[in-house]
Amino acid sequence: MPAYFLHDFSPFLFEFPGGWGLRWYGLAYVLSFVLGGWLYRWLARRGYTDLPEAQVSDFITGCAVFGVMIGGRLGWILFYGLGQDHSGDPWWWPVEVWKGGMASHGGIIGLVLFTLYWSRRKKVSWTGLGDSLVVVAPVGLFIVRLANFINGELYGRAATVPWAMLFPKELGAEEPPLAAIQHDEMVRAHLREILTPRHPSQLYEALLEGVVLFTALWLLRTRCRVPRGVLTGAFFILYAVLRIVGEMFREPDPAWQWLGLSAGQTLSLFMVIIGAAFLTWGWRTKQYERIFLDAAALKGGTFENVSAQP
Repeated sequence: MPAYFLHDFSPFLFEFPGGWGLRWYGLAYVLSFVLGGWLYRWLARRGYTDLPEAQVSDFITGCAVFGVMIGGRLGWILFYGLGQDHSGDPWWWPVEVWKGGMASHGGIIGLVLFTLYWSRRKKVSWTGLGDSLVVVAPVGLFIVRLANFINGELYGRAATVPWAMLFPKELGAEEPPLAAIQHDEMVRAHLREILTPRHPSQLYEALLEGVVLFTALWLLRTRCRVPRGVLTGAFFILYAVLRIVGEMFREPDPAWQWLGLSAGQTLSLFMVIIGAAFLTWGWRTKQYERIFLDAAALKGGTFENVSAQP
C-alpha cells in the first residue's frame, strides 16, 4: 500500500497559549486584498477602468468588507449553513465566523452588488469596474484555496492516485489533537489504518480557479480588445466551468445536492446564465475602456484601426 501523505499542518502561522493566534486562513484574505489592490491599481493607471487610481484603495476595502466578507458569510448561511444542525447553538451560529463558513458564490454575488452601488455613487461604469475586478479576483481564490489545504478542510473524494492524501478532519469530532498527529507515532500509525486516501482537491481548485482563470482573464484584459461587460461574463462562465470540474474531485458538501450535483456545481450552473447575460450586453452595447479609445485617437480616430494589443 502506498505511503500516502498524512496531513498534519497547523492552521496557525503562530499560536499563543489559549488556542488563539494568527491563522493562515485569515492571512490568506489579507494577502488577497493587498495583491488584488496592487493589480487593480496597475490596471487603473493604464486606463483599463474609469476608476481613478487614487480611489482604488477605498474601492478594494469596500469590496473586502461588504462584498467578500459579508457576502461570503451570508452566502454560506443561505447555501450551506441552513442545512446543518445548529440545535446546540440556535442563536449565535450565523455570526461565528471564527469557526469557518465562507462561500465563494456568496462572495461573488456580494461583489456584484457592491460594484453596482459604487458605480452609482462615483458615476463610473459598473461593467468597467467589474471587468478589472474579475481579473484580479482569481489571485484571492488561489490564496484562499491554499489556506483551505493548510486547514485540511474541503478535502477530496476517495482516490488511489499516488499523490492522494490522508485528512484527519474526515473524522469530524473524533479527530485527534494536532500535537498527537504531529508527534505521536502510534496515533499517526492508527490514522494511516483508518483514514481514506483522498484527492487534494483544494490544490486542484487553486490551480483551476486561481492559475488557469487568472491567466485566461489577464490575457483577455491586456492582449485583446473587448467591450465592457465581456470580461465579467467570461469570468462567470469560466469560473463556473472550472468549479464544476473541481467539484468532481471534491467530497460533496453534506448540506444538499440536486439531481446528483453538489451544491457548488448547482450554483455554478446559474453563474453560466449570468455570464451569458453579461456577454450579450457587452457585445451589443460595445462600450470600451479609455485605453482603447486613446489608442484609436492616436491611430487616426477610428476605432476599427486600433491594434488588438494595447
